[in-house]
Amino acid sequence: MHRFYLPPAECHPDALRLTGTEAHHARNVLRLQPGAKAVLFNGRGREITAEVTGLAGRDVDLRKLHEATTPPLRCRITLGQAIPKGKNMDFIVQKAVEIGAAEIVPIVSDRTIVRLADDEAAQKQLKWQTVAIEAAKQCGQNWLPEVQTPRPLAQFFGERPAFDLQLIGSLQSDALHLKQILAEYSAAHTGSRPTSVLMLIGPEGDFTPAELNVARAHGCRPITLGPIILRVETAAIYCLSVLSYELLGFER
Repeated sequence: MHRFYLPPAECHPDALRLTGTEAHHARNVLRLQPGAKAVLFNGRGREITAEVTGLAGRDVDLRKLHEATTPPLRCRITLGQAIPKGKNMDFIVQKAVEIGAAEIVPIVSDRTIVRLADDEAAQKQLKWQTVAIEAAKQCGQNWLPEVQTPRPLAQFFGERPAFDLQLIGSLQSDALHLKQILAEYSAAHTGSRPTSVLMLIGPEGDFTPAELNVARAHGCRPITLGPIILRVETAAIYCLSVLSYELLGFER
């Protein structure tokens, strides 16, 4: 069945209605008719199987058939990604949703090629959030990651609450393997694993030494991504995949 995103404020089981782009997709692209089945999700773990009951103007009305709740993943992973050039950020957002990131923060670093005015940053945030919604629809993810407005690294740290574990991909010689850091964390916390993790990935050319110092000062631990220098989008997928394997499927 086709999946549609219904924001939490509009997710009323007794009065289900698709509007805007979701209604357009249902009516004009998929050409759903009364009697067709669809799945609606609100991005907060709620999923409703519904039946189309009518086409009201440009909207689509539905009737609830079944409702289910998906629990959140065991670890909340936040990706802090320095904005790469071209359309690579779209790709990174898409794959981050598929792998299980809970939040994506675009970082404007000193070496970021893309420079955004305030209005452009807001437009980019909306675009990347749309990419996240489409990815969640396609991969069956019922918890929709929030894509934040782009911001400098120092501003990000000034506004964020603490994480159980904070990591930054690094080419520095003192960077450690993630398994070693997780083992140290587990040993210091009576065998438990972190339930919230920040993963910072730099731009082409990596973060500057000053930015690395800012991250370290806020508790980020540098991790190595292996002996091969990875492209930005590859580094993001690699780190999220390893964290997903180590933390999202960990039995408590």
